[in-house]
Amino acid sequence: MEFRFLGNSGFKVSALGFGAGTFGGKGPLFSAWGNTEAAEARRMIDLSLDAGLNFFDTADVYSDGASESILGTAIQGKRDQVILSSKTGLRLGDGPNDAGTSRFRLLKAVDASLKRLGTDYLDLLQLHAFDALTPIEETLSTLEDLVRAGKVRYLGVSNFSGWQLMKSLGIAGQRGYTRYVANQTYYSLIGRDYEWELMPLGIDQGVGAVVWSPLGWGRLTGKIRRGQPLPATSRLHDTADIGPPVDDERLFRIIEAMDVIAEETGKTIPQIAINWLLQRPTVSTVLIGVRNEEQLKQNLGAVGWNLNADQMQRLDAASRVEAPYPYYPYWRGQFSERSPLPV
Repeated sequence: MEFRFLGNSGFKVSALGFGAGTFGGKGPLFSAWGNTEAAEARRMIDLSLDAGLNFFDTADVYSDGASESILGTAIQGKRDQVILSSKTGLRLGDGPNDAGTSRFRLLKAVDASLKRLGTDYLDLLQLHAFDALTPIEETLSTLEDLVRAGKVRYLGVSNFSGWQLMKSLGIAGQRGYTRYVANQTYYSLIGRDYEWELMPLGIDQGVGAVVWSPLGWGRLTGKIRRGQPLPATSRLHDTADIGPPVDDERLFRIIEAMDVIAEETGKTIPQIAINWLLQRPTVSTVLIGVRNEEQLKQNLGAVGWNLNADQMQRLDAASRVEAPYPYYPYWRGQFSERSPLPV
């Protein structure tokens, strides 16, 4: 297993991380993701640790806290071997203060997460969404207090826009608060919006990407093919409308390019999709969300080898889309002799 720095910090994490959103299976969305309970979770965590994967990510909202509880049970006796990451900020309850990142909510939410996880600190706490109703200074000062209290060691965000993240970093710098070093973001061969704004920001500001849904909301599994019906076992029957939109023609074009590379490398479609991400700028770790040991073992095979430059270029070409304004002139190279980012 390769280990990488988490953004511009001295903290190293495994290049593959384990997304525990499949633990618990409560509610229509999370039950479609998976319903792993403690015994199976413990087996998969042991397999992960044996392979060198030590980064485990969850959130308080996953299955109404059940994901954290199951993960906490499964790592009993192994806390010093794992890196624990959790998220808060999305609504969890019906009360007026059960959503957002106010001081009240953050202090209460972190204590609740620590209790469910059975630990006294988080290695990484990420805000699950930007709270436009709470002053950024209030959020950042509370996070600083959590760091100074030893309850949180590193900070990150998820689902922030570029201006939201940059403004937060600017205020943190002005006030001397702990800066965000991680951005948990959607990024895949069929979802490259991260590259327009957040990737250049990450390069400039030292914020590492913690990639979620590297298989494009379950579309890059190798089971979806042009002219064939969606497999009966696919979770997309229940979740397609919830996830990021995808153009089917582009999806099939990417899969067909991956099929050729699978023949060349002897690797699976998911392994190729993940390996492509691991070679992209700013990526610190790629979260694999698996429902069983077979999927885990297959995804672990995404490391220990690399796509070559020609294969990377072919995947880039098959998955490329026109950048939105004001980025497309730079990506076309119209404002400089070469594009500012590898594309």
